Amino acid sequence: MIDKAAIINNIASRAGQILSAEKSKTAEDIEHNIKALVSSAMTRFELVSQDEFDAQMAVLRHTRERLEALEKKVAELESALAEKPD
Repeated sequence: MIDKAAIINNIASRAGQILSAEKSKTAEDIEHNIKALVSSAMTRFELVSQDEFDAQMAVLRHTRERLEALEKKVAELESALAEKPD
């Protein structure tokens, strides 16, 4: 399991190192380095984009609707089978 607190502490520590070590660099360079640092750390959190999440929700919704339709059909068939005289 990922220790999220340790990752956040690691990000903060590295950001501090970047800021203290790069006093001669421009704000744009520092911002670029911090964005790269945060981006690499975020990949460890196993996050997905909103688009990926929405796509999976749509698949799940469709699957749930299909399952409910199939359950209804099975219930109808079982009912018809139970009513059928032998």
